[in-house]
Amino acid sequence: MKIHKAGRTKRLALGSTVALTVAGMNAPAVLGFASEQYHHYVINRPEYKAQYGHWQTLSLPAEFRVNAVHATLLRTGKVLIVAGSGNDEKQFNAGTFKSLLWDPAENTYKLVPTPADMFCGGHTSLPDGRVLVAGGTQRYEKLAGAVKKAAGVMRVRNESPEHDRTFPKGTVFVSPDGHEYASTAAVTVPAATKTGSGKQTVVTAGEQHVYVEAVGPGPDYASDSPAQYRIRGLSGADAHNLYGQNEKLTLDKQEYQGIRSAFEFNPDTELYEPVTDMAHARWYPTLTGLGDGRVVTVSGLDDTGEILNGNDNEIYDPKTKSWSKGPDHYFPTYPAIFLTASGRLFYSGSNGGYGPGDKGREPGLWDLSNGAFQPVPGLRDPGLTETSSSVLLPPAQAQRVMVLGGGGVGESPLSTARTDIADLSSAKPVFTPGPDLPAGGTRYLNSVILPDDTVFTTGGSSGYRGRGDSDLLKAQVYHPDSNSFSTAAEPTVGRNYHSEALLLPDGRVAVLGSNPLFADKAETQPGGFEQRIEIYTPPYLYHGDRPQVGAVPRTARLGGSVTVGTARPEAVATAKLIRPSSVTHVTDVEQRSVALDVTGRTADGVSLALPGNADLLPPGWYMLFLTDSAGTPSVARWIQVTG
Repeated sequence: MKIHKAGRTKRLALGSTVALTVAGMNAPAVLGFASEQYHHYVINRPEYKAQYGHWQTLSLPAEFRVNAVHATLLRTGKVLIVAGSGNDEKQFNAGTFKSLLWDPAENTYKLVPTPADMFCGGHTSLPDGRVLVAGGTQRYEKLAGAVKKAAGVMRVRNESPEHDRTFPKGTVFVSPDGHEYASTAAVTVPAATKTGSGKQTVVTAGEQHVYVEAVGPGPDYASDSPAQYRIRGLSGADAHNLYGQNEKLTLDKQEYQGIRSAFEFNPDTELYEPVTDMAHARWYPTLTGLGDGRVVTVSGLDDTGEILNGNDNEIYDPKTKSWSKGPDHYFPTYPAIFLTASGRLFYSGSNGGYGPGDKGREPGLWDLSNGAFQPVPGLRDPGLTETSSSVLLPPAQAQRVMVLGGGGVGESPLSTARTDIADLSSAKPVFTPGPDLPAGGTRYLNSVILPDDTVFTTGGSSGYRGRGDSDLLKAQVYHPDSNSFSTAAEPTVGRNYHSEALLLPDGRVAVLGSNPLFADKAETQPGGFEQRIEIYTPPYLYHGDRPQVGAVPRTARLGGSVTVGTARPEAVATAKLIRPSSVTHVTDVEQRSVALDVTGRTADGVSLALPGNADLLPPGWYMLFLTDSAGTPSVARWIQVTG
């Protein structure tokens, strides 16, 4: 595996032509000074950076450019960027799947062998720092006009109680009139079950579904009548006991299809390691870590392109590396589901867009112990939650979740500037209005918790996937204490669909990806995938010296305390543990900032107390930040929280 180390990137604003007037900035009155040069001058002045922050753009070496669809910060400080096939069907057909490890501190890059198409899967960090990746792409969508071969779902039945049967991809099912259809994936059909005895014996056939496609093109293969299909190659008792049943095979649009595969990414070996497959294939699922270290997995399109119906949620146990059935509840794809201090999960209403507009869209608290769902009312513009952003506001102890922006169902041109906040500490929580987004209606907004207890939001577009040149080159900071936004420096790269942003250990923010539908306002040219990375340096890193962190224990226990070395303990105003981001499709349910009490100071350190609630502070690796009274953070140190 090849490793590349690039030279340090200068912090320059590249290619911006936006005119900017800043009150109080005394630019030289030079006749004919070009607007771009003037803008460049203004945004690089120390006074400007100290108020608005600063952007730099990284253009990776060609061999390391990937379509960043997923990004997770590892406990090593490196960022795992997953493209899979990268929304490129040619790469999918070629079996070319990519992941990139980027080290922001050293500016190095390394391609990682990627064993399956993880494009549009789900992921989360586990207590030991590994990353669980589950689901991805089995098949790309085909629009109705592009479908040449009839296809549909075949239910494969096994009436023999003797054993399961596995059929490989390409198994042929033959209709009563002799038409043949091949399976697009392998399928294992469970054995039949027997109950009772003697004349009272009842045999119930085992069943599993698989997607099939006609071996030839044309409407002759289409069928809308239920029928039984024999499996080519079987004879005798097998031919009697094993067969397919189908309701219809059509030339209609074919949706994306998911996979059952799951892997753990090991940050030490920097390799994916296979674990037990899920019971259900998933494309666009959400994975949320629980207080006991397990992971709940919900929603997604299955291996036939149908959205999972809610009785197929699963829970992963990293101790056994296996899955079990979870409680029932239906969600649209990529739902934003947060672990709350009560142990219940809060669904904010934000989602990734597949599923009917009148089902599963209501926010609420979900109790995994009994499946109960308590609606949380009051969210404004409830029909505009697709592609919205949601964030557990800092500190996590406040138990407030904010929903920002969003758009209409599907390819709707509608978007909203709405922000609303749910206070989950109440027995009967409701949403209350927050300030409108300064840029107006916004979809695909990325929101990142900063160590000064603010939330940085950036990018997005007012239209669906940036249509009509609608990318918003704006950024702002939300202040929970005053319930207001302040202006941040403007990014220079548009970000919409398939974009993500995350906090780095040095306090900066990395912004990646973007997958516009078109490259021009007239919508005559298809859009390309944005492969540049932008890094935003917040104003707090231009306010002078930052706190220094010395000796830090490697682990800390819930409800315990730790002593952290620092040269100026009297300057430490706050301390917090920030869980690393694992983000895709502007959905990041893992990031959270948990405040620590400063319980003592010595000549060379501070004592910090951890909460004892694992549902507030789930087990795993965290970035420990110390901040001074101005909000300037230290460089983070990694610490593992255990039960």
